[in-house]
Amino acid sequence: MSRQSKPPAGRLQGLLPIVGPGTRVLILGSFPSVMSLQLQQYYAHPQNHFWKILQALWPQHALPGREQYPQRCAWVLARGLGIWDVYASCEREGSLDSAIRNAEVNDFAGLKAKCPQLKLIVHNGGESFRHAKLVRASLGVELFPLVKLPSTSPANASWSFERKLLAWREAVVQAGLL
Repeated sequence: MSRQSKPPAGRLQGLLPIVGPGTRVLILGSFPSVMSLQLQQYYAHPQNHFWKILQALWPQHALPGREQYPQRCAWVLARGLGIWDVYASCEREGSLDSAIRNAEVNDFAGLKAKCPQLKLIVHNGGESFRHAKLVRASLGVELFPLVKLPSTSPANASWSFERKLLAWREAVVQAGLL
């Protein structure tokens, strides 16, 4: 199915990637939450720690607010980051990864030319990481380490914000972005 074609009824379509020629670290989630799909914004749920973690990693650079999503995307790209999901589409009730059914994986091979400086792929949680080897092979980056980060989702309540931040900081340092 083409990314521009409309998914069959009952099927959810993911978001387009936020990437550019300067993307050095690609952050992969599994699939956008219900709120993210409604707002057409990655990590839109206010209790998700994603944006708060990024701001804590670069406190000297003010992160634009939620209502300034295009500027937020530009902020991400200016830090050498990219955002996408493993799944292009799926069937799902609610927002939990455990509810994902009949998922179609995104076409990662086409991403390589858009991100010539890509050095690291990090997976935001376990569902995304299940496909790490497939993603890495699709991009032809077999030498990259497979990095599984703790999910920033509010469903991952067993990890404190501080513990998540430490793990995410380590990955960003590994990629030379801090």
